[in-house]
Amino acid sequence: MTPNLFKNILVLPLFLLLIIFVGSCSPKQPLIEASTVLIPKLLDRHPSLQNGKEWDDVSNQYQNLKIEIAHKADNHESMIRLAQLFIREARITGEHGHYYNAALTMTDYVLNDKDKTANMEFLALTTKAGVQLSHHDFKDALETGKKAILLNPNNPQIYGVLVDAHVELGEYDKALKLADRMISLKPDLRSYARISYLREIHGQVDAAMDAMRMAIKAGIPGYEDTAWAMLTYAELNQLYGKNAEAEKLYQEILAQRQDYPFAIAGLGAIAKEKGDLTQAMNYTEKAIQIIPEVGFYIQKAEILKAQGKTESFDKTIKEIFAMLADDEKSGHNMTLEYAGLYLDVLNDAEKALAYAQKEYTLRPQNIDVNRMMARIYNQLNKTTEMQKYLAVAKSTKSEHPELRM
Repeated sequence: MTPNLFKNILVLPLFLLLIIFVGSCSPKQPLIEASTVLIPKLLDRHPSLQNGKEWDDVSNQYQNLKIEIAHKADNHESMIRLAQLFIREARITGEHGHYYNAALTMTDYVLNDKDKTANMEFLALTTKAGVQLSHHDFKDALETGKKAILLNPNNPQIYGVLVDAHVELGEYDKALKLADRMISLKPDLRSYARISYLREIHGQVDAAMDAMRMAIKAGIPGYEDTAWAMLTYAELNQLYGKNAEAEKLYQEILAQRQDYPFAIAGLGAIAKEKGDLTQAMNYTEKAIQIIPEVGFYIQKAEILKAQGKTESFDKTIKEIFAMLADDEKSGHNMTLEYAGLYLDVLNDAEKALAYAQKEYTLRPQNIDVNRMMARIYNQLNKTTEMQKYLAVAKSTKSEHPELRM
């Protein structure tokens, strides 16, 4: 599996995830009644994720927003801010099912209110588009984003939504133009991160790393979004064979944000590549204890497979399937994740193909989807089919190591 595994399974890579609006809606979620509005609960963080005063600030912000909404049931600004809080908690805690649902619960109140202002409608639509992106519903995200930009064409955040949607649909020329507009409006961590990703998929790896360093520099040390940018930079180094640099970056993240689970798992991936399976498992298990991230479980399964521990491997695979099914129930399209699991962990190319074809039907021009199709046909020893998809995967001049077939 590639170093970007963790973020590709439950949460999108940084160019998608640094957008603060994601979520989904479910009637099963625990709610607190406040006036005529039902407010989803704030869940306790794992002790390793409380990060001192940060958790106190989050808890206080939640309580204050809840009170504001209770006093004024049409307080749309507080609803949007609460949705943003839920999104951050989803990314930090791994409780995606609860918090993504919670975010959309709040934005739905805004969108369904006929008395909403144009600005609140813009924010709600931008949030909804982020929800759709996080669930891999890219066509609908694009349409929602187009509605939002009509209300405010000068907000950099909506350009981020549109960049991400076009990228995922394989419309890279459009994404580049919008990214240029976004960074001209606000050169910050989010815009630099998108520029980095666009450079990387166009084969400009060194320039992508430059942009990612600029993203990190634009962030605040110790903040979660800065840690995520550093993580993405580390994974970019790891993907292109610079493991020593990646390992150093993972350690730097942990120096700034202790027990950051993605950095811990990253160290596990480095140890796995070195062949130190005991150390790899120690890191991976530590990350799993902090948040329920399916990518960590897949890494664990790969280590168990390499160790020849069949019984533990089978148990872990069952846990992975249960987690993927739970994501599907919350509205997340997981077809590409299933394809990767079957291809890279279970060595079942036929089943991988069945899932990948579903995704290809939705996104035939996306280079990641085509790369997956090419890899599957390569494993099936079907060269003609492999070349067809490989040609599209290489169409942006990507230097991704998996293209070396």
